[in-house]
Amino acid sequence: MRYRLGVDVGGTFTDILLIDEHSGRSYRAKTASTPQDQSIGVLAGLEKACAQAGVAPSEIGEILHGTTVATNAILEGKGARVGLVTTAGFRQVLQIARSYVPGGLAGWIIWPKPEPLAALEDTIEAVERVGADGSIVTPLDEDDLRVKLRGLRGVEALAVCLIHSYADDTHERRVAEIAAEELPGVPISVSSAVLPELREYERAITTVANAYVQPQVAGYVDNLAAKTADGGVDGQLYMLRSDGGLASAANAAANPVNLLLSGPAGGVTGATWFAEQAGFDDFLTFDMGGTSTDVALVQNLRPRIGRETRIGDLIVRSASVDVRTVGAGGGSIAHVPELTRALRVGPQSAGAVPGPAAYGRGGVEPTVTDANVVLGYLPSRLAGGEIELDRERSRAAVGKLAEAMGLPSVEAAAQGIVDIVNENMFGALRLVSIQQGYDPRDFALVAFGGAGPLHANALGRLTGSWPVIIPPSPGVLCAYGDATTSLRDESARTYIRRFSQLTDAELRQLLTELAEAATRDLDSDVAEVVYQVDVRYHGQGFEIPISIDLDTGLEALGKLFDAEHERLFSFLLSNEHELVSARAMVSGPRPNVQPVRLEQAATDPEPVGSHDVWIDGGWTAAAEYDRTALRAGAVITGPAIVVEMDSTTLVLPGHAAHVHESGCLLIRPLEA
Repeated sequence: MRYRLGVDVGGTFTDILLIDEHSGRSYRAKTASTPQDQSIGVLAGLEKACAQAGVAPSEIGEILHGTTVATNAILEGKGARVGLVTTAGFRQVLQIARSYVPGGLAGWIIWPKPEPLAALEDTIEAVERVGADGSIVTPLDEDDLRVKLRGLRGVEALAVCLIHSYADDTHERRVAEIAAEELPGVPISVSSAVLPELREYERAITTVANAYVQPQVAGYVDNLAAKTADGGVDGQLYMLRSDGGLASAANAAANPVNLLLSGPAGGVTGATWFAEQAGFDDFLTFDMGGTSTDVALVQNLRPRIGRETRIGDLIVRSASVDVRTVGAGGGSIAHVPELTRALRVGPQSAGAVPGPAAYGRGGVEPTVTDANVVLGYLPSRLAGGEIELDRERSRAAVGKLAEAMGLPSVEAAAQGIVDIVNENMFGALRLVSIQQGYDPRDFALVAFGGAGPLHANALGRLTGSWPVIIPPSPGVLCAYGDATTSLRDESARTYIRRFSQLTDAELRQLLTELAEAATRDLDSDVAEVVYQVDVRYHGQGFEIPISIDLDTGLEALGKLFDAEHERLFSFLLSNEHELVSARAMVSGPRPNVQPVRLEQAATDPEPVGSHDVWIDGGWTAAAEYDRTALRAGAVITGPAIVVEMDSTTLVLPGHAAHVHESGCLLIRPLEA
């Protein structure tokens, strides 16, 4: 079976990409997302892509799926009712948390503290105690535990988090065994398996979050596997992890906390694939969809991986691509608050239903898409002709805004909407670059998503990041990332030692053991092993993750930590270095997907048409090009619009787009 199917479910569209591994040729499909049951949109897109390619579903060897099921369950508060087992004396671990109050002075007055994912009445205490060194201080009282577990009947999932279980998980495993007897059929998440690292609250909230979304994710995975099998697909189902790797369906269902940023991770992975084909190692990614925009930084073709994942008000300790999200998408609604009378865009979105006014599905609020329609930046049809844009509805929606603000024209209001949303996205790009000590001018900018290429040239001007790279099929790039990544797993251990208490050989032995443990859980051969350790100055309350090789000694590790500490905080300490945790991340071989190479163009491309666009306060003629007709080496000078099935690229005056042999458009200022 030679075909791989990449699937990405977004807030507005479900993107499908069917790839022929032998030729590298791809077939795209976009269908409306179906929030009530995401598998409906997935199956509809699968059928469209197979029909387009002329292949039977039985020829699909693998389905690689980025999903928002876990994310939505947390954002919408629709997860399972979770019971929690803690060590005696730690029943209120989630309520106390870190006592963090966002905002400045009197922030606690205006900020309603979110309810923990496991209620206090569903939390019980086990009489037991393990020491920080792994010794048994108080044996587990099994009879008392059984009585308390019977009081939890009615919970839909159970989380077990005992003090210092990262040092010895004997009690946690026994609690899980007893709970399986007393609460049959209830899925159980154990902290020593979910997150075997120190810090009681972080371990508890991560384990509870895993339990909270587990029934929904497991149900969705089983439902999708069954429906695709009924549709004739014999291939295996894999889910995209938040760190950009793949997990088997069974592993994903057991550890759904690793899927919270599944969708955005697919985009970064796909962007990395195409940036490598175009010859760029360092770049920013900019994924603008219908509801939000996700940005990330990639250096040496490796996305920055963070140890925390934030979804709404929830922060869990789980590896994920360091993605920042703002509520700025094609469906973001522009409005003028009564208090300030200043134009704002987002974070509210028109979503898939009713959508922007231009879609003619009942939407009446002015959105970013409507502003782009008014300015002439979009063609008359989207998604391969499935969506016909109604220009008059867009003008009517944006016109209400112009009237409310007293602007001289509808075009002025539309330009204001586009300018503000661009500034919002520029702010997000600053968070992953300037705030982290990187100059965005040292990076290229890879733009994708259905709306990304439309705003990419303007973001390039704001950031100074050149070239702006528009990959092929930018609207379904997240699905491309799903289909071109590999299986991944990791193993971690807390191992607190000052460097004077540790030798190079002991560090190497620790990393080797972790790599062996991670390899055992990987359903694949191992192609790459990446090591990471958390280091701090002795006496500090936080640590910094440092990537190392197996042969990196303690002296070299100390220098790497000092350099990173100085980059982040601009100072160093004389305190001794201290190792806190270590982890090994193993990856399977990359799929053998052949990249497409375009033929060389004999001449510059001929436009398929021309229409007026509003730029710099006036109307000007812009040539329109069909991207499928472009060949390598061709140059398109702005103002111009490049149209394809899943996205539209705007090239501004004073800029030119060069067609790379990989199919990417490379946009630069003319003087460059």
